[in-house]
Amino acid sequence: MAAELVAGRPTLAVFASDLGPGDPERASIMSQAGTLLARRGAAIVCLAEKDAIAVPLITSARAAGGVVRIIADDELKVPAALSGVPIERLGERAARVARMAELANVFVGLPGSLASASALYSSWVSAGGGSGGKPVVLLNRNRAFEVLRGFSADVLSHSLKRHDRYVLFADSVEDLWNKVHWVLGETGHKVAG
Repeated sequence: MAAELVAGRPTLAVFASDLGPGDPERASIMSQAGTLLARRGAAIVCLAEKDAIAVPLITSARAAGGVVRIIADDELKVPAALSGVPIERLGERAARVARMAELANVFVGLPGSLASASALYSSWVSAGGGSGGKPVVLLNRNRAFEVLRGFSADVLSHSLKRHDRYVLFADSVEDLWNKVHWVLGETGHKVAG
């Protein structure tokens, strides 16, 4: 079982980014997700590398009374909006993704950059991938993870028994929580509805 940030609360490793070109509503999605996940009682852990940090996610979760921790590289310049958020600094990327994997009960991917998708994948693999028993829930807003949906159906279905219980896709922030809540129940965690 993962080392939880707060006893009795599931810990979600949330990967998101508003860097690079793409969908201008990412900040809004991060804010909605941060608020909803915090209100549902989940603790959130986020990765911050090279000053890429999901500020809207973190600030909205904290404003909703949520518990957040940042796993960062040594170079992160902490924005004033994040003062007071616990930060663990680890110099090596492998150590950062391993720490995310250790803390997470569920991995959550929000639409973002290739870097955030890569970090999510690295952390999930560090946790043992499908055989590690830690599910991934991806918010497929505007088909952001459609390629991964195809990969899951074509590749994971042949190599991971019950792959559809370990890699799930949601269409909205509310559906994201429904999927997270379901997989938490499947893995033995009790959470508020």
